[in-house]
Amino acid sequence: MFEILLSEDIAAPPEVVWGVITNTEDYPLWNTFVVSCDSTFRVGDPIHMKVRVLPFMTQPQTETIWRNEEGKLLDYGIKAPLGALTSTRQHRLSATASGGTHYESVFRLEGWFAPVVGLLFGAQLRRGFGEMTRGIARRSVHVHEASNAAS
Repeated sequence: MFEILLSEDIAAPPEVVWGVITNTEDYPLWNTFVVSCDSTFRVGDPIHMKVRVLPFMTQPQTETIWRNEEGKLLDYGIKAPLGALTSTRQHRLSATASGGTHYESVFRLEGWFAPVVGLLFGAQLRRGFGEMTRGIARRSVHVHEASNAAS
């Protein structure tokens, strides 16, 4: 198994963070890892992405939405044939006592091919998911502060 677990406390409420994650049109403004994304986010539907695993190219990636608990959990991934590889990606959100959000980013590869993917692309995946996690935090704070200023 290969796993990347990241967390960030964000000074914005969960509904704002959820809005950043699900507003795929704005991904190019803040997301350097998943540079484009399109999905209904309905369970069973695809999520089409262009992912920049390597700095010099993007690759298309289509996965399936497995769970969507609005404002709390978005879970999607792929299952390759013959148990070769299962990829799980989760965005987990919970409210903090201060009115902010505790955000957890989970990426997990399982199956007999997972060690190979981890060995070949582990550093790039860690970089990319780290950039995305920090981007979600920065964008969420920006959206929240802009909303408060407009009120």
